[in-house]
Amino acid sequence: MNGILIESDIPIWRAAKPWLDVRSNDEHTLISYRLGRALLRAHPEVDDRIVLPAILLHDVGWRVFPEELLAKAVGPAAKYPELQRAHEIESVRIARTELNRLAAPNIDIDRVIAIIDGHDTRPQAHSPEDALMKDADKLWRFTAHGIDKLCIWFETPAKETVAMLESYVLPKLLTETAKTMAQAMLADGFAIAWMQETLNL
Repeated sequence: MNGILIESDIPIWRAAKPWLDVRSNDEHTLISYRLGRALLRAHPEVDDRIVLPAILLHDVGWRVFPEELLAKAVGPAAKYPELQRAHEIESVRIARTELNRLAAPNIDIDRVIAIIDGHDTRPQAHSPEDALMKDADKLWRFTAHGIDKLCIWFETPAKETVAMLESYVLPKLLTETAKTMAQAMLADGFAIAWMQETLNL
């Protein structure tokens, strides 16, 4: 894990990992974590000891729901949108239990939990730490891994998926840094989608 996780976050990752074996949440979480670290470099005033543990634990609650429902719980045409709030509630419960068990030093558990609670359903951020966690979570969707998974979940071609990200997700990003990162990834996504369409790759 050297280079992926900060050493102090490894125990938190190990606690979260058993809960992340659905919906590619383990990969999503690690990618979001690295995106969070990139955002933190641009915002050194933000407390990484709140943002990074929240990223590692924010989606652990999806594990308690039937996997066949999860792909239909998100997106513009979600069939089970109520699961978005339900998974936040479960993530709060699991994250608090794990953080209390770890007794990790220098982590304000209440602040971490406050970010996890509402990370998908609350559109506005209540702190700079909340804003970066929300943006790191959403930025994953613009990565090649994220686009590939969304194409499968939504049963849409890459071109349509990337266009949805530009029109539906990009405006929801909260920081200018995240918007710039997303636009850079969109350039890559649109180019690959165009090649797939025109070259029939």
